Amino acid sequence: MSADLFELSPEQREIQALCRQFAEREIRPISLAVDEADTEMPWDVWYQAAALGLTSFMLPASLGGGGMEDSFTQALVQEELCWGCSGIGNLITSNGFFSEPVLKLGTDEQARRWVEPLAGERPTLGALASTEPGVGSDAAAMTTTATRVEGGYVLRGQKSWVSSAGPAEYYVVFATVAPGTRSKGITAFVLEKSDSGLTIGPPIKKMGQRAILNAELFLEDCFVADDRRLGKEGEGFRGLMRTFDRSRITLGAAATGLARAALEYAVEYAKTREQFGKPIARHQAVAFRLADMAVRVEAARLLVWRAARKADAGHDAGVEAAMAKLYASETAMFCTWAAVQTLGGWGYSREYPVEKWMRDAKLEEIEEGTSDIQRLIISRGLLA
Repeated sequence: MSADLFELSPEQREIQALCRQFAEREIRPISLAVDEADTEMPWDVWYQAAALGLTSFMLPASLGGGGMEDSFTQALVQEELCWGCSGIGNLITSNGFFSEPVLKLGTDEQARRWVEPLAGERPTLGALASTEPGVGSDAAAMTTTATRVEGGYVLRGQKSWVSSAGPAEYYVVFATVAPGTRSKGITAFVLEKSDSGLTIGPPIKKMGQRAILNAELFLEDCFVADDRRLGKEGEGFRGLMRTFDRSRITLGAAATGLARAALEYAVEYAKTREQFGKPIARHQAVAFRLADMAVRVEAARLLVWRAARKADAGHDAGVEAAMAKLYASETAMFCTWAAVQTLGGWGYSREYPVEKWMRDAKLEEIEEGTSDIQRLIISRGLLA
């Protein structure tokens, strides 16, 4: 419905249709098996997506990508892929998350070195490391240090919940060059998997979105040369926040796709499942629940698209991105709960996908700023 209110270019309609087809034919049939496998990287679907350009469409054309760098197109893609499976969908586009600080803070040479390998039919994976065991929402309080030495820096510390840690070859790591100064000292560096002093922990067993492996990084006297620093000292926090502003729009789209999947499944089930002599969709309690799901999905999409359009116009869309991420993530949680409720006992069974979707949805309310943090950003915007 929302698409009728927004003008999509022929290219956008084409990639939207491609993603919808890929999600239906390639992602949805394997999503439950990937979830059961838990800590195994689904390389097959990754390379299938890469062959179609879906892992690199958001990268600059000059670096081998698809050149669709705008947030609106990314939102279209993310919703369709995450309709198939939010874990696999978020994995497929995760190189956009890694590349954002490299492109915004780094030099052209650094972009060629670490972004260009992310394109093509056999791309490598990149990851971003900012969260720490004792530092989650308050990113400015990170304690990982980068000490200046001759020719570069020595990094010491620990990062947690690093998506794609292990399979990824490149890592943007945020550390402070001036402990105690909070955001003023935070600086971004690119580490490579083979670097001495970098150790990757085992995959973390998770509740949902298991297609993406998460692990900890341990930095023990890890030396990185000067050419591994992105931007100037102290510019890392700004780059991280700008990355979050864009990625929150994308995550809002991901949550919308997941919510839409739950809505569609619940509607179809309610039309065929009979109780008390008629389809349960004809019972007002169920029908009204479906109506609430539909309203929330449409509203979530519109918030996401509004934030994307504002960001693409070059305006500060931090508050709008927070609104989109907050509402869409909570919509995903509501709609997946409602789908489980509609299926009743079968919704609790692993024979049906809705219990998995409910587990997947919870992450959307936590990652890249919890719902509490999004409300904090929005309230500060109101009071500014």
